[in-house]
Amino acid sequence: MIAPLVALFGREIAVARRVGSGGLTGVMFFLALITIVPFAVGPDLTLLRRIGPAILWIAALLATLLGLDRLFQADHDDGSLDQLRMSAVPLELVVIVKCAAHWCTTGLPLVIAAPIFGLTFALDGTALASVVATLLVGTPALTLLGAIGAALTASFRRGGLLLAVITVPLAIPVLIFGVSAAAASSTGPVPFLTPFLVLCGLSLFTLAGAPFAAAAALRLTSE
Repeated sequence: MIAPLVALFGREIAVARRVGSGGLTGVMFFLALITIVPFAVGPDLTLLRRIGPAILWIAALLATLLGLDRLFQADHDDGSLDQLRMSAVPLELVVIVKCAAHWCTTGLPLVIAAPIFGLTFALDGTALASVVATLLVGTPALTLLGAIGAALTASFRRGGLLLAVITVPLAIPVLIFGVSAAAASSTGPVPFLTPFLVLCGLSLFTLAGAPFAAAAALRLTSE
C-alpha cells in the first residue's frame, strides 16, 4: 500500500510544478499582499509591528487557497478520481497524500519565506520565530480544511469562489489562535504557549477528521 501512495505523492508534486501552482506562485502572492500593507497603513513601525502577525497569517490563508480548486477537480475531469475510488488504497489516505503534496508545494515555501517577509513589519527575532512556529503548525490545518471544500466542489468547473466561501469560515478558529500565538511574544496579553497548544490541538483534530470528511464528499460526488 505504501508504494501507490508514494507514487501518488510524486505525481502530485510533478503536476503542481507543471500547472504553475507550486511554491513560487504562493510566495509571490504572499509577497504582493505583504508589500502593499505598509503603503496602506503608513510608516508607523509600532502599528506595523502590532498588525504584522495577523497580516502574515491572512496572507498565508489566502495563498494556501491557491490551487486548492484543482486538488480533486483535475482528477474528476480526467477520470482519475474514479480509479482512486475503486483502488485498494483507502480514499482517506489518498486525501492525506494529496494534501501533503499541496502543503509541500504551497504551505512549506510560505513558512520558509515568512521570516524574510516579516522584516517588512519590523518584527524582532522572537516575533519572527513565533510566526514561523505557528505557520509551521497551522498551515497544514488550512490545507486539510481546504481539501473539504475542494472535495465538495470537485464536480464544478469553476468552483474556486465557492471553495473559498466554504473554507474560510472553517479556517477562522485556526486563524484566531494562529494570530494570537504569533502576536503573544510581542504584544499579546497571554503567554505564547497557551494559544500555541490550542493551535496544535486544532491541527491534530483537523488531521483526524478532515480526511474522512473530504473522502465522504468525494464519494457523494460520484453518486
